Amino acid sequence: MRHEHQQDGSGAPRMGCGSGRGPEGRGEAGGPRQRGRGGPGRMGRFFEHGDLRLVALQLISEKPRHGYEIIKAIEDQSGGIYIPSAGAVYPTLTLLQELGQLTVSEGADGRKLYSITAEGTAALVASRKTVEAVLARIAEAGASTGPMPQFRDAMHKLKHAFRLRLSRGPLDETQMQTLVQKIEALSESIAQD
Repeated sequence: MRHEHQQDGSGAPRMGCGSGRGPEGRGEAGGPRQRGRGGPGRMGRFFEHGDLRLVALQLISEKPRHGYEIIKAIEDQSGGIYIPSAGAVYPTLTLLQELGQLTVSEGADGRKLYSITAEGTAALVASRKTVEAVLARIAEAGASTGPMPQFRDAMHKLKHAFRLRLSRGPLDETQMQTLVQKIEALSESIAQD
């Protein structure tokens, strides 16, 4: 796996895999993909490089938030089409903190609570057009009509089924292989539709 060292607009180095993904491995574009932006039959990225950083800053500028609240807000605003992974959000929050754009404190529940700094506000102002475009894209996804609510519900049921099964204890090798085969068959069936 090849690693790249690049600079983004903030002057901060970023490190990512040579796969075209964001700066944290799966990175800012990690997690589920949005259909349509990559052309017919391809899955495009929901966020371009740096977009998740700006969305997180925007959400935190509205009120201090926990990392999970950022994930949930993006999921809700996109109508469930995009749910950023914790593996994308938490490294992004750490980067924003290192850049001096966020501060972190302990919330009443003991979780990290992120607040925006003057530097973060300045970064939002400097990137206002990009922020507005990204928020419009999220709102457009969230305003989708038709099968999207059913799709979101089906995805939640699938996640719940996995959690329920795993809560009963670890899988043995046979159970794991059976589950993997079911997932692969479903994936192939969906890809062929």
